[in-house]
Amino acid sequence: MRTLLNIIWLLLCGLWMAIGYVVAGIICCILIITIPFGIASFRIAAYALWPFGRTTVTKPTAGTASTIGNVIWIVFAGIWLAIGHITTGIALCITIIGIPLGIATFKMVPISLMPLGVDIVPVDAVRPGVYEAR
Repeated sequence: MRTLLNIIWLLLCGLWMAIGYVVAGIICCILIITIPFGIASFRIAAYALWPFGRTTVTKPTAGTASTIGNVIWIVFAGIWLAIGHITTGIALCITIIGIPLGIATFKMVPISLMPLGVDIVPVDAVRPGVYEAR
């Protein structure tokens, strides 16, 4: 079922959302000081292409630097990517078949706003004591 949802996702919105993250990543990598944001953006682009079967978890080593970086990210790129997710989610929820895809899009809003200090892991890897789901 995950594979079928991922294929439908890729055709309807995954490709466009991934392109948005790649563009944000390229811009961040051009501005040399924001390379960590670019790397996070590329990581999320892969997640935006194939989200079903994966989830986000908070890194245990995330600290103050991640928080400061996330605030900077929200101002420059996060808000626009989150608006893209919300708009796409609303459009997908208009149809019955698009409701699960719309819900998945809404679940991506937090990582689009705060990508630093977060890992993307397979759903099967989330266990108490190893990772805590976000």
